[in-house]
Amino acid sequence: MSTTNEEWKQKLTSEQYRLLREKGTEPAFSGALLDQHEDGTYHCAGCGAVLFSSEAKFDSGSGWPSFDRAMSEGVIEFVEDRSHAMVRTEIVCKACGGHLGHVFDDGPSETGKRFCVNSGSLDFKQEQHD
Repeated sequence: MSTTNEEWKQKLTSEQYRLLREKGTEPAFSGALLDQHEDGTYHCAGCGAVLFSSEAKFDSGSGWPSFDRAMSEGVIEFVEDRSHAMVRTEIVCKACGGHLGHVFDDGPSETGKRFCVNSGSLDFKQEQHD
């Protein structure tokens, strides 16, 4: 059974709803997780699915948190996006369909990928050290 728009509106903040459910975009350099450098994991703010590791995060200079790979195969869905007179690849959470951002083929690592993600689409969970 899928979650209705009204249920999403109750669960998410208005900004998270705009980003995840209405495919919004944060202004560049405004996201809370842009300068996040602690060890941990990045989860979908909609459903909690683990999407990225801090090990995959890098500073792309683009203004959004960037990762060179997902946490594991199959956690992200790739969708052709022809909005705004461009052809891009949208990335969405496979578990709940929440919009995360876009992926580009200009990443600096061996993957060649740059997953450009809205901070508000993610929750960060810091790794606990004993």
